[in-house]
Amino acid sequence: MPLERLLVIKPALALVAGLVGILYVVKTPTGTTILLALSVTVLAYFVPDLLLHSRGAKRQEAIELELPSTLDQMLISVEAGLGFESAMARAGQNGSGPLAAELLRTLQDMQVGRSRREAYLAMADRTGAADLRSFVRAVVQADVYGIAIASVLRTQAKQMRIKRRQRAEEKAMKLPIKVLFPLMLCILPVLFIVILGPAVINIVAAFSNM
Repeated sequence: MPLERLLVIKPALALVAGLVGILYVVKTPTGTTILLALSVTVLAYFVPDLLLHSRGAKRQEAIELELPSTLDQMLISVEAGLGFESAMARAGQNGSGPLAAELLRTLQDMQVGRSRREAYLAMADRTGAADLRSFVRAVVQADVYGIAIASVLRTQAKQMRIKRRQRAEEKAMKLPIKVLFPLMLCILPVLFIVILGPAVINIVAAFSNM
């Protein structure tokens, strides 16, 4: 979402919510309705920020998920004799996610005259993904000290695969806790009703016949 559109949408939503709140307060002028109208107006103002934050988090997660496979593709291309930028271009053209788009945009930045260091750091700043930022720092240091890019790609791809597996294991460990509350609130009460319902009905009928 462009920044100009965001700056227009936020006050527009707050204005609409405020007008609706005023109409509601005029009909039922109580302290609760006034507080509710103010809360809805404030919430409407920050809804675009919340949506952007959610989409940004999903985008970062997608980048971190794609990064190990993309580095493997770039490593194969470099070991086959391509340069690092050519490997980036091939990985960007073959990919379809946000990481591929960022690689192509970084190459476009370098084509218009931006230095390699600035283009790489700008990519890390745009995405905000910690794994990609770590990879960019490694590439910049390799460019400064003359380290072979193939060894950097191999090491980074191995580290990213380990991090991806650790994140998957962490999510798997959190899953039982996340399932516990829906199980207690939604499934167990219905199960108790199905199991104990007939017994309760029989008990009530027995006492009523006495």
